[in-house]
Amino acid sequence: MAEHASLNELQQHDDFIRRHLGPREDEIQAMLQELGLESLDDLIEQTVPHKIQIEKPLAVDSSMSEAETLAYLKSLADKNTVAKSFIGMGYYDTVTPTVILRNVLENPGWYTAYTPYQPEIAQGRLEAILNFQQMTLDLTGMELASSSLLDEATAAAEAMALAKRSSKNKKCNVFFVDKNVFPQTIDVIKTRAEHYGWDIHVGDLAELENLDVFGALLQYTNITGQITDLESHIESLHAKKAIACVAADIMSLVLLKAPGEMGADVVFGSAQRFGVPMGFGGPHAAFFATRDSFKRSLPGRIIGVSKDTRGNQAFRMAMQTREQHIRREKATSNICTAQVLLANIAGFYAVYHGRKGLTNIANRINRYASVVAAALKQAGLQLLNDTWFDTISFISKDIDAIKHRAEVANMNLRYHGEQVGVSIDEAKTQADIEALIQVLTGETYNLNELNNDAESSIPTSLIRTSDFLTHPTFNNYYSETDMLRYLKRLENKDFSLAHGMIPLGSCTMKLNATSEMIPVTWPEFANIHPFAPEEQTVGYLEMIKELEADLVEITGYDFVSMQPNSGAQGEYAGLLAIKKYYESIDESHRNICLIPSSAHGTNPASAQMAGMKVVVTKCDENGNVDVADLEAKASELKDNLAALMVTYPSTHGVFEEEIKHICDIIHDNGGQVYMDGANMNAQVGISKPGEIGSDVSHLNLHKTFAIPHGGGGPGMGPIGVKSHLAPFVSGHSVRKVHSVEAEGGAVAAAPYGSGMILPISWSYIKMLGREGLRKSTEVALLSANYLKNKLEGHYPVLYMGRNDKVAHECIIDLRPIKAETGISEVDFAKRLMDYGFHAPTMSFPVAGTFMIEPTESESKYELDRFIEAMISIKEEVDKVASGAWDAQNNPLTNAPHTQADLRDWDKPYSIQEGAYPSQATIDGKFWPMVNRIDDVYGDRNLICSCPSIESYQQD
Repeated sequence: MAEHASLNELQQHDDFIRRHLGPREDEIQAMLQELGLESLDDLIEQTVPHKIQIEKPLAVDSSMSEAETLAYLKSLADKNTVAKSFIGMGYYDTVTPTVILRNVLENPGWYTAYTPYQPEIAQGRLEAILNFQQMTLDLTGMELASSSLLDEATAAAEAMALAKRSSKNKKCNVFFVDKNVFPQTIDVIKTRAEHYGWDIHVGDLAELENLDVFGALLQYTNITGQITDLESHIESLHAKKAIACVAADIMSLVLLKAPGEMGADVVFGSAQRFGVPMGFGGPHAAFFATRDSFKRSLPGRIIGVSKDTRGNQAFRMAMQTREQHIRREKATSNICTAQVLLANIAGFYAVYHGRKGLTNIANRINRYASVVAAALKQAGLQLLNDTWFDTISFISKDIDAIKHRAEVANMNLRYHGEQVGVSIDEAKTQADIEALIQVLTGETYNLNELNNDAESSIPTSLIRTSDFLTHPTFNNYYSETDMLRYLKRLENKDFSLAHGMIPLGSCTMKLNATSEMIPVTWPEFANIHPFAPEEQTVGYLEMIKELEADLVEITGYDFVSMQPNSGAQGEYAGLLAIKKYYESIDESHRNICLIPSSAHGTNPASAQMAGMKVVVTKCDENGNVDVADLEAKASELKDNLAALMVTYPSTHGVFEEEIKHICDIIHDNGGQVYMDGANMNAQVGISKPGEIGSDVSHLNLHKTFAIPHGGGGPGMGPIGVKSHLAPFVSGHSVRKVHSVEAEGGAVAAAPYGSGMILPISWSYIKMLGREGLRKSTEVALLSANYLKNKLEGHYPVLYMGRNDKVAHECIIDLRPIKAETGISEVDFAKRLMDYGFHAPTMSFPVAGTFMIEPTESESKYELDRFIEAMISIKEEVDKVASGAWDAQNNPLTNAPHTQADLRDWDKPYSIQEGAYPSQATIDGKFWPMVNRIDDVYGDRNLICSCPSIESYQQD
């Protein structure tokens, strides 16, 4: 008689592991056989240096099923209290239109796409971001807008940096900040300025007249709710050749005079209240707008309008070849990402409501605030502001009674000494306002009578008179049917993981499992203010602490800080921890950062921002750090050496044998080792950065730990540190970060960065468990080496490690092909679109190459389909080389092909050769919406606002 399976076996805890991994067990064996290996253990032994492999399995929990994980997470979520929030300070309850919630925020067609570096297959997302830019321009009254930044506070720091670059008052080193700017913004600005050596003067606006400054930050409206006419202050700044930066509330700009009309040079703020949940602090899109004359200093990305080879209108990232802003050793910004998914939601919110709908919302908010003010006046309370949009502040001698009533009513207010502040948002109802007034005054009032008594709260001179959102896009989609079809039409123009593999080296486009994504929009996570009382966020903190503990175990560090809300922010925060550590031991003279020549541009940019001097070290012919050169420079500079920034496995996709020795060299010369976590997907469960010898790493949760890229953002970049650096990670001035003693030094607006997306990585680790985490890494290495083996007979593979193995990615060299035929890496990238693929990472870290990372989530079928496509393209190149195809008129130089080409086919090759080059494309075709886009035309004719409706109609 057969034995019965145990009940534990019947629970199928490994079910998620099976679903996360692309190749089946028999396919894994076939791939191993291709490599001449017997097992995954054999692969690791031949690929990863023995000296860095961990000796014991990870001490994280075993794999949990999806149902168990969601049930446990729900039990944590239930420990949170979703209170009525009147805190404000840049975070507000909002109503996400459900058509946008389901069809964008919860839709993998939108959240699994990558940054639109290949614009021909990103036209929907690009149009959506252009809507966001147009919305920003209209509401701010400025000339040029970016496609979003990380949050309001970091946008303020970017505005300060732009002011320093652009001010004609070159000798001045002082930046003024109005004392009524949000405190978290002041916190981040102080952090950024300290390490540039700039002086911050926080004071009353009246002081500005007599100060010599290179720029100033003014809040409109300020933290008390006061609406200040900034025009005279801006004129005063311009008279002293300084730059005027204005932090604005986006909803208030619907009713208030645009800052650009007052002469502002930079206007920024958070677009969160345009339909994006508070989410315990993020992710949220910051808007940022400036003058056209400052376009070369604008931080972040800009979406522009160009044309394709048919002369049709097409969208693209403008000025993208220089990343627009990262100047390596000369950088004043390291920002290399955006908040595209959230910017899209905010833009769609404006499309959904239009000018009329936004005006109704803003008027209702403003009227409710006026009713509250009228009640406070009748109660004899002293108001601190006599103008307002949504925020009322007042003095109370009986704060304790108000706090008690608020607690009973499950309301969160803002308190500062004897001051109480309340901010109204679109989610508040008349019943909420009645309850709020009772909490604030202890009395019940008739709202109709209060409404009659309420005075106008906006000064006549500051009432908006200019029109906005006049473009047809913001006026065409009245019905949900129309809105749904518009969203779907844009989605259909974009290539995402829902369509096929995105084999981007260093970007790790893996499965973003549905069970990981579902909790993001649970109210218990989505509707929590980042400054809510700690007793209301018990479940959030338990989840965060569990995630931190798992990441500590996975990385081998002693502490993890969750605050940095992008990989670049993590780099910056890690270097600041190193710098503060040296200051604590009286070695603040250590300011030199060694960086290998292969590093991503954010590495030297982050070092520069941290006040360090960058010294570049060489790489050898195998792509490894040149140890002799490193040792010589470390020894020569040992008296001032602060850090080495090194990526592991290397940027070239190789496990460097000498990595422990490299760390020892730096430590022996008094420095610290910063290990870039971009390639952590090749280490989890196999090696640990903290045990290899590094002191700090950032972790790209949007790469290794399954947070989706969202079309170019969100991201999260928490840092792991060894114990001696733990006291120097980012603190927060508004809400204390648990286990962090620092009161200031924030690098992001919220204490835990983008808290709303942390359940994704928490769930990823719980569902994979110790077994699945290691196996995911093993299969990632297997897939990369399988792909390398299949391609190396057709293309040179540039770098390999021990036993001719690569790590999780490989670099193939396309330069010989270009030299022989003129067919470039760009032609390859566009041709892959015809085969139904997004191109790998192009020309990084080596110009003229592809860096390919298949990840563990792609099936053998998909890997083989990509391999077949690359071999087929090589055969096409051979036809060009032999003269069978014209060198300037062939499927590669004409790629990508569109349906428009089929209507008027004029090519010297067949439709099947051009548009249906493989069986997979015959079975199911993804069509690029435009032909190849003219980048040069787009940069020479920079248009970053929505084109006229006639241009859409012509297309």
